[in-house]
Amino acid sequence: MYIKVKVLPNSKKEKFTQISSEQFEVSVKEPAKMNLANQRVRKLFAQYFSVKHNDIRIISGHRSPSKILSINNLPER
Repeated sequence: MYIKVKVLPNSKKEKFTQISSEQFEVSVKEPAKMNLANQRVRKLFAQYFSVKHNDIRIISGHRSPSKILSINNLPER
């Protein structure tokens, strides 16, 4: 499954908003340095979809606020 994500790093509060079935907006406290914000985004999506964080891959947007994530081993809902 592929999803589109807009990430807002350096936020005061973490916020996880689902805009549509395949589009999300995520605010994280971590800065966009040394891959910290990307790691936190992967962990948040792993919790949301009940998968391991290793099953979440950033396909594009490693250095951009707009990202495309791939989620493997997605359990049925």
